[in-house]
Parts: sequence; structure tokens; C-alpha cells
Amino acid sequence: MISTSDVEQAATRIRGRVRRTPVFADDGVWFKLEQLQHTGSFKARGAFNRIIAAGALSAAGVVAASGGNAGLAVAYAAREFAVPARVFVPATAPAVKVAKLHALGAAVELAGDKYQDAYDAAVKHAADSGALFCHAYDQPEICAGQGTVGLELLEQVDALDTILVAVGGGGLLAGIAAAVEGRARVIGVEPRTIPTLHAALDAGEPVRVEVSGLATDSLGASRLGDIAFAVATRTGAGSVLVEDAAIAEARTTLWDRYRLAVEPGGATAFAAVLSGAYTPAPGERVAVLLCGANTDPATLTSPSAAPPAARTPR
Repeated sequence: MISTSDVEQAATRIRGRVRRTPVFADDGVWFKLEQLQHTGSFKARGAFNRIIAAGALSAAGVVAASGGNAGLAVAYAAREFAVPARVFVPATAPAVKVAKLHALGAAVELAGDKYQDAYDAAVKHAADSGALFCHAYDQPEICAGQGTVGLELLEQVDALDTILVAVGGGGLLAGIAAAVEGRARVIGVEPRTIPTLHAALDAGEPVRVEVSGLATDSLGASRLGDIAFAVATRTGAGSVLVEDAAIAEARTTLWDRYRLAVEPGGATAFAAVLSGAYTPAPGERVAVLLCGANTDPATLTSPSAAPPAARTPR
């Protein structure tokens, strides 16, 4: 469980380490451009907070399991502090993101065919070596760091009512919901093919779901995190499901209308508004978080174009 004060402390820790990303308004909706964050996603916030909060690190540095945005964020933060980073990835990790991990100086280890294989290997390495384990979405420091984007939104947009946030494992939703608790409500937006929050709210606890579809490379957690579930139920966060076709259309619209390049997961929150899955009430002040930019630009110009088939959650 995390609170607003945890997010405020995270904001103090990471100040000067992350970008204060811009916002703009169009057609009655505010857009928060977090895809402009270091490494192309919000996850740099959580990675910095986790590492700084830990204090002195062992010679083994940090370790993570992710062939995606979380791994990139940890590798980037570790490089900034000149500490070793080891990232375990499954064989299905996208080659472009593995190449970026190498470019950031991380030691990359292949572990099995599934994210769970990489996760297990990373946990074992942390136990054996003393390296600081950085979870992709279910650690208090990670969630609180991600929540700093919510504090920024409150400062940038007056009298904000609702924030639409893409959900995979739920670290971003947990952090933002804690950050804005009592001041704005948070709606989690998920692909219908990866309904981790929706299924957890229905079941009364996090449950495993099948993972498929366009946004699995960034929203492909098979289970909502425990912290996200606790914060979502405490704050009354809602859930909206969108189709893959709506996500693809949202990406294309963001590119055609604003020249904003976002990955499928990054466009998921906007897909809820564009498709009508979420309809703001008259006068409601709504912000849409665009949370990731790590995508193949060649896929932006056609609604039916999809990223490469090989995918890795988180």
C-alpha cells in the first residue's frame, strides 16, 4: 500500500533526474506527454526512486526482469549512477529493445521463453549476488515513483476531475491514484484481451488472465499487482476496456492529428475517449496519459499496422 505522502517523497528524491513532461489541451481533453520521458516511458520515474531510496548498493548493482520499458528504465537509471545493471529477458524479448539495453550498458541475460522465467532468474540473481531487485510494477518505491506524474498533472491542470491511465501490472495506476487521492479520480483503461484490473475488481482479488493482442509488449502482465489492487479498491479507481482496433486507431490519430509517436500501450488511454468507451460528462475535465513511445514508426500510418509479433510483458 502506498499513500500520497509516499509519492511526494518520491518526487523530492527524483527531482532533477526526470523530465517534467508537458501537457496540452484539445477538444476538451488534456494530454500528458509522458512518452517524452527518459527511455520513452514513465518507468524512469519508478526506477530512479527505487534506486535512490535503497541508499548504498552492493557491488552487484541492480537487477530487473524485463525485455521492455521497465528494463530500459532500470538500465538508464543505473547508468546515471554508474552502477552495474543486469537485465534478464526471455527469448521472446523484442530485438530492438534488447539492443537498447545493451546500448545503455546493461548486462543482458536470456532466461527461458516466458517473462516468468526471466523474473525467476532475476530474483535468484538478486538473492545470490546482493543486487537490488527492481520489480516492473509491484514494489512500493516503483509505484510511488510512477505516481509523480500524477502530482505534475495536478500542478499543470487546474480543477482536474478524471485521469485516464493505461493498465498492465498496475504500477502506474497505483502511483497516480495514490498521488491524486481525494482530488481527482482515476480510470484504468485496458485492452479487452488483457483485463488485469477489470478481472481483479470482479473477483475481489488479483487473478491471472490470458494475455494477447496489440499491446502485450507493454501492458502484457498476466496479473494485476497487489499494490495496484489495494490502491485501486481504496480509492475507487474504475476500469474501462477497449478493443485492439480502437488502440490502433488511437495511435494513428495521435500521429495524424498531433504528430505524436506512441506505442500501443501508450495510446490505450486515449482509445477509451476516441472510441466512446469512456464519455466525459458535460464540463468534466479529463486528462489522458500518453505513457510510452517505444514503437516502430513504420506502424504509425495505418490503423491495421501492428508492431512485430514477438512480445514480452513489461
